[in-house]
Formats: sequence, structure tokens, C-alpha cells
Amino acid sequence: MRLYEFEGKQLFADAKIPLPPGKVASSVDEAAIVAQEIGYPVVLKSQVLSGGRGKAGGIQFAENEAELRVKAAALFKLTIKGYLVERLLVEKKLKVMAEYYLGVTIDRVNYQWTVIGSASGGMDIEEIAAETPEKIARINLDADAVMYDYQGMELAKQMGLSGDEMKTVGGIAVKLFKLFRKWDLKMAEINPLVRLQDGSFVAADSRISADDDALFRHPELAQRGIEKRHEEGEMTPRERQAREWDIPYLDLDGNIGMFPGGAGFGIMGNDFIRHFGGRPANFMDSGGGPTPERLAQMLVLLDENPQVKVIFGARFGGISRCDDFAKGVIMFLKDHGLSKPMVMRFTGNEWKEGVRIFKEEREANPRLFEQIEIHGIETPIEQIAQRAVELAKQA
Repeated sequence: MRLYEFEGKQLFADAKIPLPPGKVASSVDEAAIVAQEIGYPVVLKSQVLSGGRGKAGGIQFAENEAELRVKAAALFKLTIKGYLVERLLVEKKLKVMAEYYLGVTIDRVNYQWTVIGSASGGMDIEEIAAETPEKIARINLDADAVMYDYQGMELAKQMGLSGDEMKTVGGIAVKLFKLFRKWDLKMAEINPLVRLQDGSFVAADSRISADDDALFRHPELAQRGIEKRHEEGEMTPRERQAREWDIPYLDLDGNIGMFPGGAGFGIMGNDFIRHFGGRPANFMDSGGGPTPERLAQMLVLLDENPQVKVIFGARFGGISRCDDFAKGVIMFLKDHGLSKPMVMRFTGNEWKEGVRIFKEEREANPRLFEQIEIHGIETPIEQIAQRAVELAKQA
């Protein structure tokens, strides 16, 4: 679960990690007040849970209030990767002499904590590791270990620092590790950690991913407004609606709506669509033994998604029952209606009863089924996936 930059910096402040003066603002007037407090020039940083905000024009500088008001107003109208900018972090513009990287993450292969440093800050750490691995400094610690000052200095020494700079950066690395452990984080990065003209170091940016399964251990985060949210980014309107309905749902970038059974069958269905040249528009999980009402809600999410050109349904009845699946589809057709083609297959628990329910309803209301192709165990799921891809390409 990713935190906004300003939220990460709140945790940095608690850990005594040095920061540039600044505050978050939700309006142009608030941004002007903050800038007046900290003094010009300032930087206006869009607060969105996605990368690439700089390239998207989401970071601007202002030398005076008139310039700030113009640029802040434009930023509040900006959309970055589909997300409207609703808050700005207003900070003092820094005179940067050098940029470094510090991070803590989990080594899932060796079951250890890994503290990472590099003299090449401001870049993607994965890119640095791939192209110039010699620029990566690293210290591994056992799961029950603490990080001592000498280890922080050793990391800074590997980064090419010496003297007071080595002590300062080493100390910040130790503080970052303690913060990482305290809040049950999955990743904590300072990128860049910058050296200023006066020789001091400050965290110019923060990137923190928390473990949402551990949030119950930290109720104080909720008091700051840091609550369970999407794993890596902000929720789309459909993802928020799905959350209200307690439906596991994730928007993707394709045009084939995925209406699966459980999570495993949903993943397999997405793989089939990809294999045959299509692009899934979502991932979704009905959960075990869903009610017809829940299944109807799932279809509403897909039918109202303008990206979706065709719906692909794949149900394998295990804990779930195919007759409930049929009832849910019919409930959706009667209460909402279908605006795009749908091709689906179901088999397993009570599939014959499901076939009977569909057959009777089709005979009674043939108009409801004009855009639906329904298949049972006699048709391989590969053919259904191919058919969905074909319909999407024709749309």
C-alpha cells in the first residue's frame, strides 16, 4: 500500500530524518499561505500515487506569489495517469549539490532486510542495479537484527562518502531502517537524499509502501488519514465502487471485461485472453459461494466500464454453484440490462441446473439474451477465450 509523498515525510519527521521546510495544501490559497511561511522560491509537487509526475508537468517552481497562483491553479486541474491532482506539497526550493539514494526493503529469497545506498540518486534504483551494479551499496540484516551506527557508516563508505558526510548519511540510513521496522513497511526510499550548499543532507522525496495486512497494529496511522487503499495507486471510480460492494476488483488497461469465478480461475482467464491476443480490462474475484446479487453487481461494474467492448465469463462451480451464477446473470439482465456482447462458459457444481434456468428464461424472455452466447462443458474454455478476443477486435 503506497503512501503519498507528504505522508511518507510525516513518518520521516517522526524519525528525525531531515526534511526541507514545507506543508501540504489543498487549494491555491493554502499553497500561497504555505509559501509565504517558508519563503520563496518554492517547489509545487503534485501528490499522486503514481510515478512520472515530473514528466507529466506535475512539479513546478515559483519565484513569487503571482507565479505560484498561476502554476498552482494549473496543477489542480492536471490529471496524471488518470488521477486528478487534489493536493500539492509546497516546499522550499533547494540548492542541490549532489543526489544520493537510500532505501530499505525485504530480500524475499534470503529472508532478510536489505538496506541499499547509491551515489546515483534521483534515478530508478532498478535501472542503476541493472546497468551499473557496482554503484549499489548493500547491507543485509537478519529478520530479528537491529542496525547499528557503524553499519550505517559502512554503507555510506561503500557509497563513496567519508568523514562527516559518511557519519551523517550513515545515521540517516539507520533512522530509515528503524522507521521501516517500526511501521511494518515493505519498502522505504529516500530518492533523492540531497546534499545542499551548506553541506547538510535532506530527504527531497519519499516513497513508502506499507503492508496493509499490518495496519491493524498501527491505529495511529488511521488517525493521520493513512488507511487501507489500493496497493500501488489511487483507486479508480470503479475500484472505489467495488470496494463499497466488497468485491475484489482491479482495473487494467484492456477492453475485455473479465467475469470470473474465484481468483484462480480469474487469473487463468486473464492468461487465456492474453495468450490469444486480447487485453483484459480488469481482474475480479467473486469469492467463495457468491450470492446472485453479488454476481449481478460484478456485471454492473463491467457493463458500465466504457473501456469494455465485450464481457468474458468463465465459471467453474466448486464451492460456488452454477445455478446461482445463472440467477445472478438473469438478475443483472432484468434489473440493469446488457449494453455490449457477452460470451461465457460454466461447468461444475450444479451446472445442469444452471443450463435449465438459462434455457427457461431464454424461452420466456428471448430479448434479454440477444447479445449473450452461453456455453457449457461441451465447449473448451480456450474456444470461449478466443471468441471473446474475436468479438473485442470486431467492436
